[in-house]
Formats: sequence, C-alpha cells, structure tokens
Amino acid sequence: MITEVAILRIKRGTRQSFENAFNEAQSIIAAMDGYLHHELQRCIEEENKYLLLVQWQTLEDHVDGFRKHDAYKQWQALLHPFYDPAPVVEHFEKIY
Repeated sequence: MITEVAILRIKRGTRQSFENAFNEAQSIIAAMDGYLHHELQRCIEEENKYLLLVQWQTLEDHVDGFRKHDAYKQWQALLHPFYDPAPVVEHFEKIY
C-alpha cells in the first residue's frame, strides 16, 4: 500500500466551490482500480490550503491507472481550475 500526499492551495474566494467540486470528483477516484481510501483535510491556519491523502494498493495504480485513465480528464476539469499553484504530489510507503 502507498499513500499519495498532495498539498492543495486554491485560489482565494473559491473555498466553497472547490469543496463542492471535490465532493463530485471524489466518486471518480473512488471508482479506480487499486483505490483504497481518501480524505481531504482543510488547513486551520490557512483557509485556502488543503491536504489530500489517497491510499492506493500500488504506485502504478495511481500513476499508470488513474492518471492515464480517461476519467482523469474529468477529475482535472473539476479540480485543476482551483489550484494556485499546481500541487506537488508525492508518494509514501508505510514503514511501521
């Protein structure tokens, strides 16, 4: 299992619209092969900052499965207009 970690910074004044779009987009990611779980957290100190955690069975499920799937275009259309700047996505594996 791996965890995808993304810090999402969104444009000011778009918080509610972003959360509504994410509510719609989460069904896209949840339908992907290898998907296990996700959560979106809003930062307390910075209202336009979020933490997205997604657990996948393998790195390939995310990179090759989801990002190369046609459904990723819908994910992008829903969420990418809110990002400022584009998020950095990293992958982690549990040690303990």
